[in-house]
Amino acid sequence: MDATAPGRRAPTTVPPHAYFAGSALFHYLGPSFAVLLFARVDVLGVAWMRIASAALVFAAWRRPWRRLRELDARTLALVAALGAVFACMNACFYLAINRLPLATVAAIEFAGPVALALAGARAGRNWLAVAAATAGVALLTHVQLGGGAAGVGFALANAALFTFYIVLAHRVARSPAIGGIDGLAAAMLCALVVVFPIGFGGAVHALTDPVALLAGIGVGVSSSVIPYVCDQLAMARLARATYALFVSLLPACAVVVGVVVLRQIPTPLELAGIGLVMLAVSIHRDPDGTAV
Repeated sequence: MDATAPGRRAPTTVPPHAYFAGSALFHYLGPSFAVLLFARVDVLGVAWMRIASAALVFAAWRRPWRRLRELDARTLALVAALGAVFACMNACFYLAINRLPLATVAAIEFAGPVALALAGARAGRNWLAVAAATAGVALLTHVQLGGGAAGVGFALANAALFTFYIVLAHRVARSPAIGGIDGLAAAMLCALVVVFPIGFGGAVHALTDPVALLAGIGVGVSSSVIPYVCDQLAMARLARATYALFVSLLPACAVVVGVVVLRQIPTPLELAGIGLVMLAVSIHRDPDGTAV
């Protein structure tokens, strides 16, 4: 069965938690590679390369333009909005991690999604879970203004855009008109249109640099193909509030990736924050009482 066809769900033999784990692993692995690439390519140029390479992969795989012609105006606007969020979110995220540590930006990023989870919480244990997640994210944050007001501003803008991403991507994932991977592919083409004027100039010289070009493609695949595909497969079977709480785990992933790739060693308070977020996920339940 085609897991990406409109109106169909991902195969039930693979639990949504597994797709989320794949997304979590690559969500910051790709950006950590991007940090290393900043030495060769302008920050916004790297953002352009990320989206452009992802759009090319999705175009070859799904040929989304065939579906775009069939969409009604409302669904087309939804896909275009998700694409615009992709472009702006990635640009703000890269501008932030160029000024602040990856784990700091990751923690700020989840202020919005945790609030989204709070809005969807109903049971008493869910309120406790959100409180634990909030405390964990607060411990992980430790915002340092070493990157200046601009770095924090870009990080906050990225947090707001990431919240919009969760809302819009969840709607696309469950859209009967396009849904799943096809909706993601169409949105990525829209993202390329939006990011082109702000990032292409910074990436031009990288097109003649084989090392930078291959690295940029790697960043795009690991940052915007693998995790977003996993996101769509997970969102198709998870409630939005449940997914929003799940993504609170990602600051912990950012700390781990920072240690392995960027040699950023976590403090004891950061480790405590990771434990609190893991506790939040372990006690959270859907409204029907089932475990996530």
